[in-house]
Amino acid sequence: MESTNQHCMILLVLVLILTCNVIIASSSSPATKRFHFNVEWKQVTRLCHTKSLLTVNGEYPGPTIAVHEGDRVEVEVTNRIAKNTTIHWHGIRQLRTAWADGPAYITQCPIRGGHTYTYKFNVVDQRGTLLWHAHFSWQRASVHGAFIIYPRVPYPFSPKIQAEIPIIFGEWWNGDVDAVESEMMLLGGGPNSSDAYTINGLPGPLYPCSAKDTFVQAVEPGKTYMLRIINAAISNELFFAVANHTLRVVEVDAVYTKPFLTPAIMIAPGQTTNVLITANQAPDPSGMFPMAATPYLTSSFPADNTTTVGFLQYKGRKSGNKNTKPSVVVPNLPKMTDTPFATKFLGKLRSLATPQYPCRVPKAIDKRVITTISLNLQDCPPNRTCKGYAGKRFYASMNNQSFVRPLMSILEGHYKSFTSSQMLASRFPEQPPKAFNFTGVDPVAENMNTEFGNKLLAVPFGTNLEIVLQDTSFLNPENHPIHVHGHNFFIVGQGFGNYDAKVDPMGYNLVDPPERNTVAVPIGGWSAIRFKADNPGAWFIHCHLEQHTSWGLAMAFVVPNGPGATQSLLPPPDDLPSC
Repeated sequence: MESTNQHCMILLVLVLILTCNVIIASSSSPATKRFHFNVEWKQVTRLCHTKSLLTVNGEYPGPTIAVHEGDRVEVEVTNRIAKNTTIHWHGIRQLRTAWADGPAYITQCPIRGGHTYTYKFNVVDQRGTLLWHAHFSWQRASVHGAFIIYPRVPYPFSPKIQAEIPIIFGEWWNGDVDAVESEMMLLGGGPNSSDAYTINGLPGPLYPCSAKDTFVQAVEPGKTYMLRIINAAISNELFFAVANHTLRVVEVDAVYTKPFLTPAIMIAPGQTTNVLITANQAPDPSGMFPMAATPYLTSSFPADNTTTVGFLQYKGRKSGNKNTKPSVVVPNLPKMTDTPFATKFLGKLRSLATPQYPCRVPKAIDKRVITTISLNLQDCPPNRTCKGYAGKRFYASMNNQSFVRPLMSILEGHYKSFTSSQMLASRFPEQPPKAFNFTGVDPVAENMNTEFGNKLLAVPFGTNLEIVLQDTSFLNPENHPIHVHGHNFFIVGQGFGNYDAKVDPMGYNLVDPPERNTVAVPIGGWSAIRFKADNPGAWFIHCHLEQHTSWGLAMAFVVPNGPGATQSLLPPPDDLPSC
């Protein structure tokens, strides 16, 4: 009886997104698209727990922003809670509009309770799937949503798409997420893991009390669909697969790729991946195929090692036996520690590199910055209790600087220098302060005390910049998703072990490297990224694992105005929040 009820409850939440064909071409001119966000509390129940959940407009996940490339976007954000907040438009390049980027104390002071700020920006030469999310504390655990940019010309791939389906991965805590972060920072230990992963806010039947909270997508046999996959989780990279179906990757981080087939994907927090899937399999009597997301585990820290499941429901193939229970087994889902699969998958990504969609990777560079991305173990202050390893505190750093946000926004603090003839001094170390065997050091025996600060990297406008991100084995080696604000970049090289500046550049891909805004730096390895720093502003670079950012795994860089009339930062808006 229980299985019958579960099956019925799953069908009750059948999600019908089979609308008419998605428009992939538009003759309309760019327009101004306006949206309103209310940041507010909402009573939400998952896993038999009801709590006040921070939302936008009472929705979890939040509302989808859908625009066309070339549109101007205005989002009026009203903060209806007592705590501060900001919103970040993840992956939007914010050309000349750094004031609208959103990270607290980097490009703006937070929006205080009862106040409103309107984010205004243009979507320039971008199309595809991105996301938006809160960028204050750990609010993005529930304050997030899809940001879809429709192209104005047909997609550069076939076949015809029946419908486009957003798939947003998230995490659910039965408790208060703010309390999780506060306790972690107060006592210096690791954070409590989430209680579930979710697909479009629904955990699925493997969790307690959750059969009714399962994502089910109806599909027509023989038709092809685009899944717009977004990892909005805050703690883990994820594997995703649909049982017995092959996925065709066509885009990552709102940039078209050379298409390739894969049984599953690996997607890091902050990344997006568009895949095509054809409903061409013979379902069992339930008419359903399970889809699943499970963590890609590379850390020795405790983590949520559960799996969220949803279903594809083939239309016209409903079970004649009410006791038929759909399978939840996804045989093509990688194991949680399958680094070889993750490495192979990421290695297949290539830019489209056609005349219409060129790959503008810098062939030569003006500056190379090599930075460690490291976890740290800090001595416990006198007369304090610390719950990190060996009675110490956990922190994180880049080139041994644990980033501390200033009391006012970096962009405001340095705005006048953007128009000055004197270049802002660059104080962030451009090499590791001390050379050592980065990925071979003893995880806990070395002195890992970090320095605290917010020294900036300053580069002239138009600099062809290469940044090498080097993982270390302090505490444990780990896959780190590093996000760069204000610029897309090209991943020209990756590898395991220590980066060798004399050898590794000879193996770079300077023809069709993948273009992204977030790179998954390999566990115990390195990634080399290149981009032209041609967007004036102050820009955040940080790990998209939220606990690592809280611990200080971040930095900021500044690009001043360029010489041209359209190469300067626009003045700050009148409603810019004050600290």
